[in-house]
Amino acid sequence: MFDSLSNRLTEVFNRLSRRGSLTESDVTTALREVRVALLEADVALPVTKDFIAAVKERALGAEVLKSVTPAQMVVKIVHEHLIEMLGAESAGLELRAAPPVAVLMVGLQGSGKTTTSAKLAKRLHEKEKKKVLLASLDVHRPAAQEQLALLGTQAEVATLPVVAGEGALAIAKRAMETGRREGYDVVILDTAGRLQIDDELMAEVVQVRDAVTPAETLLVADALTGQDAVNLARGFDERVGLTGIVLTRVDGDGRGGAALSMHAVTGCPIKLIGVGETLDALEAFHPDRIASRILEMGDVVSLVEKAAETIDREEAEKLAKKVQKGKFDLEDFAKQLRQIRKMGGMGGLMGLLPQVGKIKKQLAEANLDERMFARQEAIIGSMTPRERRNPKAINASRRRRIASGSGTSVQDVNRLLKQFREMQTMMKRVGKLGEKGLMRQGLDGLMPRM
Repeated sequence: MFDSLSNRLTEVFNRLSRRGSLTESDVTTALREVRVALLEADVALPVTKDFIAAVKERALGAEVLKSVTPAQMVVKIVHEHLIEMLGAESAGLELRAAPPVAVLMVGLQGSGKTTTSAKLAKRLHEKEKKKVLLASLDVHRPAAQEQLALLGTQAEVATLPVVAGEGALAIAKRAMETGRREGYDVVILDTAGRLQIDDELMAEVVQVRDAVTPAETLLVADALTGQDAVNLARGFDERVGLTGIVLTRVDGDGRGGAALSMHAVTGCPIKLIGVGETLDALEAFHPDRIASRILEMGDVVSLVEKAAETIDREEAEKLAKKVQKGKFDLEDFAKQLRQIRKMGGMGGLMGLLPQVGKIKKQLAEANLDERMFARQEAIIGSMTPRERRNPKAINASRRRRIASGSGTSVQDVNRLLKQFREMQTMMKRVGKLGEKGLMRQGLDGLMPRM
């Protein structure tokens, strides 16, 4: 999401770091470029002005200009103010109330509100062990209620049965009564959207809000809408009263200004972000981690958390033993490909690692298709168990059969086998070096001998 802004800021700070010492003129010039980068990223003008003024005041101080590493001090100051702009601290959902707790989802049509409602239900059910009921209050958009029912089934969460001709307020009251009667912890109310804010939309939402007294009123906003998202947040906050914001499509190519502006403009915390299309692609928003990603400092904490959620410890231990014995095969390779996809693909992983701007650029220039992993899994899936365990047995006729079975070409099969051989060679070196040898020799010990 922040790629363009991140690239611009990295260029500015790289130029600063090449100077042994900094003058006021150097800092002023750099901050002027930062200002342009923020505005081009769709950060609201008042927010940009306040940000630059706060950073400049500290960056031009004697303690910075006379420090041993002035450029790093400037980056540190920018990092701290980015965190402040984004909300300083993570703000979780406030669900500590007598059940059933109502969560009101509001926003414009097309923002991903219905899908986000299902994602949130799945997250609360799986991670917080809550009994959740989903209810669609959207009686205006054709098939909106049926869409939520389908998503609820996919998320393995209950949805309120549809009653033909029932209005939004009546649905909300019935959902809360069902929640009380059947022992639900949380009732998520997916309200109707419009193409733009209007009095009819607001009146309906306010009516529902007053009837159910929600613990959370969450605005679902598309991160790619730029300045409009800020105006949207201000409008809903003034009329309805928001407790938090959920940004969708954060994994898109947007410039990121909405995320940087919404909290500063409304004072409302961004609580969750949608990072993909699948129902488990909803994450808590951490201002410090996002600020680190923007400045290419990486987000190792999120990487570790993601690994802990997706990696099967027992499988990992089995693989480690096989690597030590030099028995890494195509079945293991397929498991690694699935693991990469679960953790967000190469692009997702790269975004969490520090100082990988050049590598990301090289991957972009190489036009790496994330669907390649799915194709490789299909190729391995078209092999027999014997072929997966013993790739040397895969001759020309077998390669043609595998290509046909996986819907790929023989060249794709050859490419996969070559990639596997290279990884197998590296794994054997890891096994020979052992843990102590790997620590002692590092990556040099894994490099092929010339």
